[in-house]
Amino acid sequence: MQEIERKFLVNNQKFKEEAITSFEIAQGFLNTHPERTVRIRIKGDEGFLTIKGKSNESGTSRFEWEKEISIAEAKQLLQLCEEGIIEKIRHNIPRGTHTFEVDEFFGENEGLIVAEVELQHENEAFQKPTWLGKEVTGQTQYYNSQLSKKPYKTWHHE
Repeated sequence: MQEIERKFLVNNQKFKEEAITSFEIAQGFLNTHPERTVRIRIKGDEGFLTIKGKSNESGTSRFEWEKEISIAEAKQLLQLCEEGIIEKIRHNIPRGTHTFEVDEFFGENEGLIVAEVELQHENEAFQKPTWLGKEVTGQTQYYNSQLSKKPYKTWHHE
């Protein structure tokens, strides 16, 4: 029940050419406390309840528990979430023995594209695609729970 992942910005749209699957996702948060988040997610026609703990110092590892729930339950629980529903398309892209999950955000977070790769241990090597940009692992403003409160469109962009 430990999630280990690294997170990166994406440089360009070339990742779409490599995607093997893509899903629309809507998610909200019942709780966005720094010590824990409780997320409701609708991914395609599936619903999920996820609890995540506080990240370690490097931001690569944290407790994660997830349970599939019915789509009807997920839709009802989404109505109870804090303000700021996240809308995105997730593209799954295999690279070597890993799969990159690239989130293309819409709504208030439109323009943001973030790639994540899950690892077995923090120092595990992985192949980096050419479209992978700056690493943002551990930068909390890129956490979905924070994007729901302070969307990307409100950031001061250079």
